[in-house]
Amino acid sequence: MSRIAPLDPPYAPELQQQFDRIMKGAPPLLLFRAIAGSPRAWQKFTAGSLLDRGPLSLREREIVIDRTCALTKCEYEWGVHVTTFAQAAHLTEEQVRATVRGGADALCWSSAEQALIAAVDALHHRARLSDAEFTALRAHYDDAKILEIMLLCGFYHTVSYIANGLALTLEEKGARFPI
Repeated sequence: MSRIAPLDPPYAPELQQQFDRIMKGAPPLLLFRAIAGSPRAWQKFTAGSLLDRGPLSLREREIVIDRTCALTKCEYEWGVHVTTFAQAAHLTEEQVRATVRGGADALCWSSAEQALIAAVDALHHRARLSDAEFTALRAHYDDAKILEIMLLCGFYHTVSYIANGLALTLEEKGARFPI
């Protein structure tokens, strides 16, 4: 299930309120229950304030998150996001697959999305953007969105490290990586 035992209900009232806010009333994810077992870790995790919408569209946000989770081989978090948000983000089956198996130049992406994916790939593989990669982002995104892209990449690397490090069991309804 998890290398660190997740909390079981009933949860302290304040924690239950936080779970309800994040999960919109659905049961909390195994990831959240495992992290919340350490009040300090939970506070630091939620203090990242990247669990909200931010300046990116839902589609842009999900492309960044899905690609980051795919690159870190975090099927747990990728599956949660694909199941929960892919349809609302208007990601096609081909695009969902391309977050795991495609290159940034895949034809299923717009030019803005290709620049977005190239930036995620560069940040993952080199922890920096070349001048050309930054210029490509700048052609489609303003400063607030570019910073959000970088923040999301870093935050979801952390999420992936936690989920992978804890060897979390995949959520029952979570999507699986395409073969």
